[in-house]
Amino acid sequence: MPTGTETGLTAAEVAERRADGRSNDYSPPSSRSLGMILRSNILTLFNAIIAGCFLLLLLLGRWQDALFGLSALANAVIGTVQEYRAKRSLDQLALLNAPAARVRRDGAELQVAVAEVVLDDLLELRPGDQVPADAVVIISAGLELDESLLTGESDPIDKTAGDRVLSGSIVVAGEGAARVDRVGADSFANQLASEAKRFSLVTSELRSSINRVLRWLTWLVGPLALLVLNGQMVAAGGWGPAIESGRWRGAVVDTIASVVAMIPLGLVLMTSIAFAVGAVKLSRRKVLVQELAAVEGLARVDIICLDKTGTLTAGDIVFDDVHPLVEEAGDDWRDVLAWNGADPDANATARCLAPRFAVESPLTVAQRIPFSSSRKWSAVSFATGPAGTWVLGGPEMVFGDDPAHTPLLDRAAKLAGSGRRTLVLAQAPTDLSAEDVEHERRPDGLVPVALLTFRESIRPDARDTLDYFEAQGVAVRIISGDNPHTVAAIARDVGIEAPSGFDARELPEDEKELAAVLEANQVFGRVTPEQKKAIVLALKAAGHTVAMTGDGVNDALAIKDADIGIAMESGSAATKAVARLILLDGRFSHLPGVVAEGRQVIANVERVSMLFLSKTAYAVSLALVFAVLMVEFPFLPRQLSVTDGLTIGIPAFFLALLPSARRYRPGFLRRSLSFAVPAGVVVAASITALTLASRSLGTGLEETRTGTTIALALLGLSILVSRSVPFTAIKAGIVAAMVLGLALVVAVPFAADFLQFVPLSEPYLVTVLGVVAVGTVAVAVIHVVHSRRLRRADAVLNRGEAGADSMSSSSSAE
Repeated sequence: MPTGTETGLTAAEVAERRADGRSNDYSPPSSRSLGMILRSNILTLFNAIIAGCFLLLLLLGRWQDALFGLSALANAVIGTVQEYRAKRSLDQLALLNAPAARVRRDGAELQVAVAEVVLDDLLELRPGDQVPADAVVIISAGLELDESLLTGESDPIDKTAGDRVLSGSIVVAGEGAARVDRVGADSFANQLASEAKRFSLVTSELRSSINRVLRWLTWLVGPLALLVLNGQMVAAGGWGPAIESGRWRGAVVDTIASVVAMIPLGLVLMTSIAFAVGAVKLSRRKVLVQELAAVEGLARVDIICLDKTGTLTAGDIVFDDVHPLVEEAGDDWRDVLAWNGADPDANATARCLAPRFAVESPLTVAQRIPFSSSRKWSAVSFATGPAGTWVLGGPEMVFGDDPAHTPLLDRAAKLAGSGRRTLVLAQAPTDLSAEDVEHERRPDGLVPVALLTFRESIRPDARDTLDYFEAQGVAVRIISGDNPHTVAAIARDVGIEAPSGFDARELPEDEKELAAVLEANQVFGRVTPEQKKAIVLALKAAGHTVAMTGDGVNDALAIKDADIGIAMESGSAATKAVARLILLDGRFSHLPGVVAEGRQVIANVERVSMLFLSKTAYAVSLALVFAVLMVEFPFLPRQLSVTDGLTIGIPAFFLALLPSARRYRPGFLRRSLSFAVPAGVVVAASITALTLASRSLGTGLEETRTGTTIALALLGLSILVSRSVPFTAIKAGIVAAMVLGLALVVAVPFAADFLQFVPLSEPYLVTVLGVVAVGTVAVAVIHVVHSRRLRRADAVLNRGEAGADSMSSSSSAE
């Protein structure tokens, strides 16, 4: 590539710029340090309470009652690993894939690492090169760049002297030289990367609801623990006598038992396990889940934004059809098209001709004018073969405003309106002269021979997937950097009724006004990366749960800010790094499977959350009651660990993995608490009544604890049964196994001794069974009332959705 008098920087100038930091060496700071992640997952009030209880029991020599510490440790480890994986994905963000840059220094061309490019370097740009830093073109010889990864515009952009070229764009044709004017953190690509690197976890209703409960409990536990401790010390004979006699140890253990019972230790663990199993199952379907909660996220989405290029389409151009314009034109035009398709210098559109038009015999070129995106046509004359000059290019550029060719131009415009690209092949009777080539002059006397149409290759599974989302009530918005009419045509091909696309250059900046435009239109063209991000934020502000798909750097910011970002494996490194989900084989048809998996996670976590929150409800109630009554707490921590395992922990593990196709409904926490709180109150009332009855019967502390533990286990099983309706063979097997487990821990001497179980007297046994029977009936009633309320709420929502669909159909018809 000739560079005239330009020799580039000298070695001394390069060294000076590198010394004062004006180089392309850019190492962005870590999105979040490992220390920050460890602190946020370990140094919490919740963990401090659990760790304090755990250590205190060890100091008291009661390791048997400290088993709950293992669950707390598992929660911290899973949370830390999950966030560290997110951090690593963000830290691997890299927009530039080019391993080296071509620069001119001291008059010689050199290959240097991208990081070694400095300000004012002279870049040599050739086909296939990726621009390593922002620069200004100083020399151009038909230079064309593909900026689709940056802007979404799929057509190559012609670059002349004085034009800007952006880091990350790719040279597709011609040659040129450009002076670097922005490097490192100031370059366009790295500015996008820095913006995309803001750390955030995916929005999860399950996780946020559970965290809300934990926040409530962490602030409630302290005052309750003091009340319980005071009650237990009084029950032990008072503070002074209890300390003197050593009975304070038992009071402390009882207090710890009440505190640990309040905290749903396994709920976080079960939720993480459900997410993890869902992620593993999706990986088998070629869907990579980069953050576990994203499994839930897509099931909550009510609007999905799609980029066109690389998402709905495969990102390439294919030959559509030929429309002959001259009768009995012979086969010369076919030979010319075959030559254009096989030309080594052909652009991407011309290369699409090769599969359709095979070269019968090689043609020798006499003169040619290469294709340029600025004039949008090429011309060639052959020494042998077809006579005259053959011109291939855009109809409006080849024939201009010539009234004689108005029918041709109208036909081409009609074809373009259907989303196809059009080229015309025309023939002039005379050959190109050297003067024509020098001045790039179009020959006179051109006669149109054939119209050629090209189209973007639509992904074969795109339409079926969009039909699925429509059936599920998920709205679709197509946002692209391409021409609005082209985008609208593609949208119609995949089943979206869009008479025309909305030109994003007319989008309002006000968020509310933007949201109104987004509600009224489905297809948007000429959308910039910043506008894509603004669209996502406006939809979220309007109350939508938004998914965004894409593959280019221009999609990265919007994908980052969407509730669920989805990237194609073929996409840019930046887009994949910030996406929550990656379709490893680029197939849209996997998304319904992701939705189904998310629904299963939501439904099953909601089911098991009612088990855990019921336990929290009765534990808080018991703590309050026994603090007020100043009666010894009727459980040891180890006894609660066993009842938790049999009625909640073990069955929850299996229930969290069962299939479920129930559609997502908002209000997870409200629904869970509406069952858990009354059920927990029933259990607390039953245990309180049983404890008071044992005092009137004169039973000892160990017998009381044995009876209340068995009663608590049976009442917990009644809650488990209610959450397993409707029964299946698997659910029945889980319940039966837990009943058998309870029988074994009561009957096996080793287990009974470890749990300090003793035989029950007949009067007390009858009392236990009576209290359990009444409590079980009360739980069943709560279950029936709760289920009816949910069915009525679902019916109202379904009628609302049906009405909205009907109104939408009526509006469309109008």
